[in-house]
Amino acid sequence: MPTATDRYPHLFSPLDLGFTRLKNRALMGSMHTGLEEAENGFERMAAFFAERARGGVGLIITGGISPNEEGGTGAKLSTPAEAAQHRIITQAVHAADPDVKICLQILHSGSLTAKEICVAPSAVKSRIGRFRPNELTEAGIEKQIADFANCAAMAKLAGYDGVEIIGSAGYLISTFLVQKTNLRTDQWGGSWENRMRFPIEVVRRVRAAVGPDFILVFRIAAMDMLEGGLAWEEVLSLAKALEAEGVNVISTHFCWHEAPVPTIATMVPRAAFTQVTGRLRKELKVPMITSNRINMPDVAEAVLARGDADIVSMARPMLADPELVLKAAQGREDEINTCIACNQACLDHTFGGRQQVSCLVNPRACNETLLKYEPAAAARRIAVVGAGPAGLAYATVAAQRGHAVTLFDAGAEIGGQFNLAKRIPGKEEFHETLRYYRTMIGKLGIDLRLNTRVDAATLQQMGFDEVIVATGIEPRRPALEGIDHPKAVSYIDVILGRKPVGKRVAIMGAGGIGFDVAELISHEGVSASMDVEVFAKEWGIDFENHPRGGVTGVQRQVAAADRTVYLMQRKTDPVGKGLGRTTGWTHRATLNARGVQMINGVEYLKIDDAGLHTLVSGQPKLFEVDSVIVCAGQLPLRGLYDELQAAGVKSTLVGGAFEAAELDAKRAIDQASRLAAVA
Repeated sequence: MPTATDRYPHLFSPLDLGFTRLKNRALMGSMHTGLEEAENGFERMAAFFAERARGGVGLIITGGISPNEEGGTGAKLSTPAEAAQHRIITQAVHAADPDVKICLQILHSGSLTAKEICVAPSAVKSRIGRFRPNELTEAGIEKQIADFANCAAMAKLAGYDGVEIIGSAGYLISTFLVQKTNLRTDQWGGSWENRMRFPIEVVRRVRAAVGPDFILVFRIAAMDMLEGGLAWEEVLSLAKALEAEGVNVISTHFCWHEAPVPTIATMVPRAAFTQVTGRLRKELKVPMITSNRINMPDVAEAVLARGDADIVSMARPMLADPELVLKAAQGREDEINTCIACNQACLDHTFGGRQQVSCLVNPRACNETLLKYEPAAAARRIAVVGAGPAGLAYATVAAQRGHAVTLFDAGAEIGGQFNLAKRIPGKEEFHETLRYYRTMIGKLGIDLRLNTRVDAATLQQMGFDEVIVATGIEPRRPALEGIDHPKAVSYIDVILGRKPVGKRVAIMGAGGIGFDVAELISHEGVSASMDVEVFAKEWGIDFENHPRGGVTGVQRQVAAADRTVYLMQRKTDPVGKGLGRTTGWTHRATLNARGVQMINGVEYLKIDDAGLHTLVSGQPKLFEVDSVIVCAGQLPLRGLYDELQAAGVKSTLVGGAFEAAELDAKRAIDQASRLAAVA
């Protein structure tokens, strides 16, 4: 049988750093979880990181920790008392696997700090910042540098194996580097040599504070996706200067948070940016980390094999499956619960002001001490009706706990609404989730019965101890004159290709489904998520010539279908306001580039041969369209549940059948998993 090193010779080779070594090239990258500020947060973080250590990763980097109050991440490390709390984490990780290294990320938010005490090299407000920052004085700059060094010393006291200093993303260090945010005329601004003085001095002081035998990683903005951002020559000279100052590893980052280019969403191709790391790696001697949309072991191996990096960072994939590396080592790749880069339960929570981060496909992420899938006290026979996201989650968790589960679905394949999502350009990763569930159904011995409709009498006769009703939803048909007109088609028929779509189209409803439909029918050619060159053209990135920021002066080239599309909603709010915080803007930008017209404040009157009759902001408006795609919400399918209740059969609603206000796989999977954990 092939060994791990036979299958992944680069991923599972150790990396010698001189005074220490990493057991493999898999890194769990930094992600702020919100546990830092939660009740019993350090104990919960200890369980979270220890589970990933047992899962086979070689190096872990924590979420960002501020070196001082003005750093503003919500979690600070500057005192021995705070270091003692962090020791709970480091001891848990080293107990889980003594060979796993863990580094603390030092993150100073700078102008992105959500407090009036925020500071920056100049008083330039970030487009996404809450306050205009206070311009640092010379004494203030010295304080920040000293606080970085002190934080690193406290990390060493806490038992960490090293630190990562983040010098990218629009945080404090990166604002010293870029001309648009550094307007200073003293020794800390002006020329490039002066602008890079701050990060160099931070690294110099940190190295002096921690000594030579301590891992020091610096995260650099290798391509910051900003108009007027860093030039390639500046990136290279900074990296070489950092190398000379004694950093052990350089990690590459590819954005500022306010950059108008997606770098982490599901429409980004896998490993899209690693070529930038590879170009920089040829110029340096220290090991390089690359990241972004590397979510499976074969992708990581390919990145390493072609020389793009020495270490591969996977942050969200370790939320989705803490055993990703272990499963790769054991040849269990089909059992990996793959990150689909939806961001709905992780980054949307982080940047949306919610403290608790988790994962759509793995609700246990960051809930390891609260949500446990322990063996059931007594095995029961459970029927799950509906193999959509909620039914799949309930069935697999219940079977994992030892229950005998029979899973029914009237369709020919598992997946429910995921079978619609996977057809939308940019959402191809949903195929991976369905692959995972198909594998787990077989491994856990779930009795899967497709093409099978069941009623209450049949289920009662079969003698199950409980029936879980996960029958999902049906599209809502509004009470509108002409709703049965041939022009009117359901979004399901459009996505499945069962009904033709004309050249002039009105979409009734601009929720997530409306945007998906607009993406599908306005799209032309290869999906950008499947081709790096197409993606680069669509978002105006020049990987070959690397102009400033990778995007300066580059025009977007967006292929669009030959259609006129109107995306409409009743609400007067901006269209798309309710979409995910970290991905919604990308959908709006793409549709705008394709000429999709987004219209709010629409009252629908009737559909007839002439088209869709409406009032727009109270004024009559006829849209002369060939097709009207109805995305007017959903209704829960509860008929079976009502029958079971009437028959006295113990039954429980989950997923869309429980609540169908808006299709929400995150809520459905979380609810089903929690119910199955106590069944």
